[in-house]
Amino acid sequence: MEKSDAVAATMNQRGRVSPGTAAPAEGRSCSRLNPWVFLVSALAVKTALVTVGLVVLFHRSCGQYKTLPQNAPAWHCISNVPASKRSSSPTEDSWKCCPEGWRRFQESCYYFSANRMSWDESQQNCSGMGSHLVVINTKAEQEFLFSSVKGLVTNTYETKYYIGQTAHKNGQWQWVDRTPYNKMASFWKPGEPNLLFAEKCAAIHVKGNTDSNTYSNWNNILCSTSCYRICELAVKFV
Repeated sequence: MEKSDAVAATMNQRGRVSPGTAAPAEGRSCSRLNPWVFLVSALAVKTALVTVGLVVLFHRSCGQYKTLPQNAPAWHCISNVPASKRSSSPTEDSWKCCPEGWRRFQESCYYFSANRMSWDESQQNCSGMGSHLVVINTKAEQEFLFSSVKGLVTNTYETKYYIGQTAHKNGQWQWVDRTPYNKMASFWKPGEPNLLFAEKCAAIHVKGNTDSNTYSNWNNILCSTSCYRICELAVKFV
């Protein structure tokens, strides 16, 4: 073999890459990619878990308000648990809710109308909102109602708000929710009720926004009289 042929053969052998020498290089390349693949996979799993957790939390928090009746356009809720005792999980806390625009006092919500109707129409209107004309059980409730009404009226001579009490028979008063009538927990004006043969419906009678007769302002009137009204419903706990 000539010298030039021998040199060419030697160069060809050096330049030739056999399958055995390529495998280690490929193996090294894969080993460098493995940590990145693992990291991307871990981030994807974490993202999925966080997403699932947020969806569950959203449904739990919204689940409270899904229990509220749908006969009101919106609800206003306040926590029923003191701030110092509230748990870290909102689903464990209890909330008191009233329809938007209603006033809350103790365990009831109250609606003070801006228009006037007869007693029957007033009760039907309250019933259509899932409530009834107000039933007054305590002195504290009477004080709250009278103070609220005084804050709504102007300096006109008198304003009347229907309450949920009627006299089906002379002298026999009855609340709309069948609560027994308690004469000792009534707040009639002096000389009222009178003319029971005709005036069979009760109303809170306010003489202007400076009226001081907090505990003596019920008046019996004709049930066809157009008066404002106070509706009442129990607060909703969620």
